[in-house]
Amino acid sequence: MLPEEVGDFDREYCLATSEAGETLELTGVLALLRRWQRVTWSSRDERAHRRMLERADRLSAGEVLATEPWSVTRARLGV
Repeated sequence: MLPEEVGDFDREYCLATSEAGETLELTGVLALLRRWQRVTWSSRDERAHRRMLERADRLSAGEVLATEPWSVTRARLGV
């Protein structure tokens, strides 16, 4: 996780644990931890993670970028 992402994790975790305390249901907490685990894996290579975030921002803004299906990416990476 990048230093600037820590605050996002903290806020989301506090909200999820607060909701879990009220509902006695941990599904939201577990989903949050699984999602942030993927962020942590992705950010092991900080430069690649930052590039991915930048491309995601550009795609969200409507820019047309070359992409590939997840199945192609997995095969290329040997995952």
